[in-house]
Amino acid sequence: MSVQTTNSKPAGATGNGTARLTKTLIGVGVAIVVLVGGFFGYKEFVQKPDQEKAGSALFRVEHWFEADSLQYVLDGDGQYEGALHIVKKYGSTDAGNLARYYAGMAYLNLGQFDEAIKMLDGFNGHGTFFAYTVYGSLGDAYMEKQDISKGISYYKKAAEYKDDFYAPLYLYRAAKAYELNNQADEAVALYKQISADYPFSPQAREVEKALGLLGNTDL
Repeated sequence: MSVQTTNSKPAGATGNGTARLTKTLIGVGVAIVVLVGGFFGYKEFVQKPDQEKAGSALFRVEHWFEADSLQYVLDGDGQYEGALHIVKKYGSTDAGNLARYYAGMAYLNLGQFDEAIKMLDGFNGHGTFFAYTVYGSLGDAYMEKQDISKGISYYKKAAEYKDDFYAPLYLYRAAKAYELNNQADEAVALYKQISADYPFSPQAREVEKALGLLGNTDL
């Protein structure tokens, strides 16, 4: 007598499922390879040439900035492009990022404070000296817009760069801003900090007079 075995799965079901899974894994693997290859391809064949082109263009922007040709810094001279073009076309590169700095500083010196804030806010100077000069420039821009609280905030951020030139400069500006905001106690505290931490700075020579005008001569 023949015995029939019972199997709830159709013949070949396990093999077909494995085949489908294998095809899926291969597809995922191919996709990863394409993505990784695409990333390195982008870095090598797109981003690297863009960085070189942007760097070349930025050379002239820096030259114009040093010459105080601020409109050229922004728009170029008709033959060569300015910082705004570099930001628009190569904004993702290091040179494009630095172009934001030059554009922001040019706008600031031209009295176009909203545009300056927009550019300087977009600049990424994390971990570099430029970050602190940008904070100081943002403080200047907000003070020009009569936003004293933001001006003070950025001046104090700029003063976190602990050197003997910029720190006392921005502490002094923050103190003056506190005075304008009728916050005499805060101004006094910063003047005394300048005197204690940066006694040989130009700002320290102004501290005694500033404190005297505030009715405080205790150093």
